[in-house]
Amino acid sequence: MRVLLDECVPKRLKRELPGHDVSTVVEMGWSGVKNGKLLALAAAEFDCFLTVDANIENQQHLPDLPVAVLLVRAVSNDPDTLMALGPEIRQALAEIQPKTFASVPAPNKSLQRTVQP
Repeated sequence: MRVLLDECVPKRLKRELPGHDVSTVVEMGWSGVKNGKLLALAAAEFDCFLTVDANIENQQHLPDLPVAVLLVRAVSNDPDTLMALGPEIRQALAEIQPKTFASVPAPNKSLQRTVQP
């Protein structure tokens, strides 16, 4: 799967996603692009947009997503915190469907939820 890491996601998380073609927003030259346009850009080249920005649920109309979005709900975007969620992130990436929203909760939270159009 081709995965785009949002600017707020540490580049080190790429190591936790073997078997996926992972790029960052910075590597793509899309730094500073707002989420609506960023998702449209991502849709042309990626299967999934991975973010820790919980506001994405309120900023985007989820049924109209042009690309799958995986929200990692963590207490911070600290690399060690996110890397600890590696197994959950990998599982979510294995299950996510095109143009859907899914979330990986922080440890001890409820299971992922997916919203489909």
